[in-house]
Amino acid sequence: SPYLQTGGAPAFRIRLVLAGTLGSLYGIYSGYELCENAALPGREEYANSEKYEIRVRDWSAPGNIAGEIARLNRIRRENAAFHDWRNVRFYRADDEAVIFYGKRAGDNTIFVAVNLDPSSAHDPTLWFPTGEYGIEDGEGYEIEELLGQTKHVWRGSPHRWRLDPQINPAAIFRLTRNTT
Repeated sequence: SPYLQTGGAPAFRIRLVLAGTLGSLYGIYSGYELCENAALPGREEYANSEKYEIRVRDWSAPGNIAGEIARLNRIRRENAAFHDWRNVRFYRADDEAVIFYGKRAGDNTIFVAVNLDPSSAHDPTLWFPTGEYGIEDGEGYEIEELLGQTKHVWRGSPHRWRLDPQINPAAIFRLTRNTT
């Protein structure tokens, strides 16, 4: 698509997180790991597709996103909320370039924020639906950001989070426990 043709590696990362977190199953085209984006002029078709040939690729070529794909797949395996496609709910973000949604399976509660703009950083305020999860105003809760591997103790619903397409176009938050 034009989005992948012009968005560079950030566009591939963004699409990866959307595909890997909105549904329960996803697949990627061979070469996606290398951010291959050369298209036939004026078309939404790969210039060097494998329709008519077998391509040999250097899977460790610079700029590949294989590590990010592996990390996302590990996160998906470890969190039951990603195993169902019917449990997605969308929540408020104050930036039109950011989509914010959550998934839940039993005690596994996940929220995902994705910057849809592959060329600019955004700093949205995200409204976590704390009341839906039995967290009262002023009560602390622990959030673990799984892609960046950071933990935070937060209070209240709105929180600001920077999403930079060059560094972290998306954040995957796991609500891990209530704290006092």
